[in-house]
Amino acid sequence: MRTSSTIRTRGTVKRATRMSAVLAAGALALSLTACGGDDDKGSDDGDKSGGDKQPAASVTLPKLDGESLEVAAVWTGTEQKNFKQVLAEFEKRTGAKVTFVPAQDPIINFLGSKIAGGAPPDVAMLPQPGAIKQAVDKGWAKPLGAEATKELGENYSPGWQDIGKVGGKQYGVYYKAANKSLIWYNAKVFENAGAAEPKTWDELLNTAQMVYDSGVTPFSVGGADGWTLTDWFENVYLSQAGPEKYDQLAKHEIKWTDPSVKEALTTLAEIWGKKDFVAGGASGALQTEFPASVTQTFTGGDQPKAGMVYEGDFAQVNIGETKAKIGTDAKVFPFPAVGDTAPVVSGGDAAVVLEDSKAAQALATWLASPDAAAIQAKLGGFLSPNKSIDSSVYPNEVQKKIADALVAAGDDFRFDMSDQAPQAFGGTPGKGEWKALQDFLKNPKDVAGAQAKLEADAAAAYGG
Repeated sequence: MRTSSTIRTRGTVKRATRMSAVLAAGALALSLTACGGDDDKGSDDGDKSGGDKQPAASVTLPKLDGESLEVAAVWTGTEQKNFKQVLAEFEKRTGAKVTFVPAQDPIINFLGSKIAGGAPPDVAMLPQPGAIKQAVDKGWAKPLGAEATKELGENYSPGWQDIGKVGGKQYGVYYKAANKSLIWYNAKVFENAGAAEPKTWDELLNTAQMVYDSGVTPFSVGGADGWTLTDWFENVYLSQAGPEKYDQLAKHEIKWTDPSVKEALTTLAEIWGKKDFVAGGASGALQTEFPASVTQTFTGGDQPKAGMVYEGDFAQVNIGETKAKIGTDAKVFPFPAVGDTAPVVSGGDAAVVLEDSKAAQALATWLASPDAAAIQAKLGGFLSPNKSIDSSVYPNEVQKKIADALVAAGDDFRFDMSDQAPQAFGGTPGKGEWKALQDFLKNPKDVAGAQAKLEADAAAAYGG
């Protein structure tokens, strides 16, 4: 989940008012209440796909016997394994043969090398609206056909359709979404510390202190992956500065030297800069990749390396690799309100056709259907913006409630800011925003220096 030029030219989410943000955040908070009694794992065994029962067909697909397709995505591990089950069902229904092609970040660079070599995949899963725009600008992406567009229109809210559009044409199917405004916690650690789920930033700091006083480091941070740090920033910034400023910064209509950015970084430093609040300190966090940041929070018995880890619903995949049970040992609360309202930040991955064919368009149609989403949803660690999916297929109450809240929010959310930026700024390891925030994690006292670096990189990426 990294789950790219300006948002205006890259397809925009319908802009919500501040009241809409309040309602959406409230719905999320309500949805996560009383989710503590489920004993199911966050991720079932990857070899299971709902037993022997075949998914009911709600979408009509053509017969494609003898056709071959390649699908490229950056997904690895369990996420890749689960997606392959979705592709396997497509093969079963159509007769086509689908090969998964592992890609590397940034995927646009990966695709560029494949295309230059004359071997582009037929479909690519692009994790940024900006990447879709780049693929269109380079002449790689092909518009969705009538069947895929029809399926998308029946199953997705206008906002999720819009972020897959470029120049008014539909190019992307947002198959996978993410609720990126969640903090997961070790229930035993909270119990031992006498801590409760916080609703505001100040309460979060107090909770962190209680966890620390109980003998456990409060936070696990996957700083080796710069995208996790951008997600931290976006939640603080959206809640503190508000949706209008968020939209302006996403478009680079205001500079990263703006006082609102200074305020958000200063707030982040209240956690990142506090001695012993981050597992392994800054140096340890910068060597910790996202999967390990999650698993180390839910292993080690009463003495895990940390009591809390921030990230989206997809963290359930990694929790499922431990013995912790979602809703019992591993619980979750909405990212606390830093300002007037709690943030609602989303991300996602869109299927984009690169090699236009009947088979490629059929796969896009399949991925826009509730049939496809239901297969991966029941395996855990997956969230679909498809409003036609029956949420009962999700493997536990926590995931079901998160999914219901996302669909109920409709268009009232903000898409991941870094995913809206030029990929050179918001989506490239070791560069741009990822690197600047890693440097800030290392030295959170240098707010002005971080702002200057962020602005210099943003100006270069946005073209002025």
